Amino acid sequence: MAERSLTRAARNLSLTQPAVSNALRRLRETLGDDLVQRSGQGMAPTPRAVVIWPAVREALRQLQASLIPNEFVAAEATTAFVLAMADATAAELIPGLSEILEREARGVSIRVLPLTTRDPRRMLDEQACDLAVGYFPSVVPDLTAKEQNGEAMPFFFQRLYDGEYVCVMRKDHPLAGGVLSLDDFCNARHMLVSFSGRPYGFIDESLAALGRERRVVLTVNQFFTAGQVVAHSNLLTVLPRHFVRVTGIAEQLALQTLPFAVSPVHVDSLWHRRSEQRSAHVWLRQAILRAAEKAFSI
Repeated sequence: MAERSLTRAARNLSLTQPAVSNALRRLRETLGDDLVQRSGQGMAPTPRAVVIWPAVREALRQLQASLIPNEFVAAEATTAFVLAMADATAAELIPGLSEILEREARGVSIRVLPLTTRDPRRMLDEQACDLAVGYFPSVVPDLTAKEQNGEAMPFFFQRLYDGEYVCVMRKDHPLAGGVLSLDDFCNARHMLVSFSGRPYGFIDESLAALGRERRVVLTVNQFFTAGQVVAHSNLLTVLPRHFVRVTGIAEQLALQTLPFAVSPVHVDSLWHRRSEQRSAHVWLRQAILRAAEKAFSI
């Protein structure tokens, strides 16, 4: 599958070409499929081979990791990790993570990608990132249910911290004083932070359950942008309470408790099962957890 050539496959396996041909014949007999066929100067997989290859490839990786463990030594490593997270999450965790790198793993590098979804499983499956960090309201319950049912876990998660969302506005906004009512909230003009750009979020879902709605007149994809906009306008927005303190403009903002119930915010790290036993990835997960513990002990 990797080489598309019996000759190159034989060389990589340190076998003769007839030995590889015989092994392929036995596979064909066992599985009832040709698996590969002649195509031009090489070999092309059959549809059946394409379907089963991801599972076979993953099994081979797991076997290799078990038989040839590669112990990660932070002080000597030159590993590069790719993380996916929103700007609010990065503002909380990356400073502490940078300190850990400076102190313990000076050869390790981190690249942070913007998280544009509440379900990053596809990103992880396609290896676009090593670890996703954020609020995944549908993913975590799904994985928890699989675990309770004894099903195979394709992904794993770890709780980093809990938070809550609050209504944010400029300090001298007319609604900044007193208690914010549901009518006041719904009648105001709103800005929505949406990673995907969709002008509808979980706040709107909570309002819809009450038979209410708000008017979203502006949609952005970054929490920092939202903080700057509301500080200089009459718009309201909803942000994580813990994020406001790292905006650099907290003194310009007023926070109000939301006048309706919303689910608590659980921020988790999420990774693919292929990385579960990798010592480098274990170190990364622990470093992220330590950064979160430091950020929320202040």
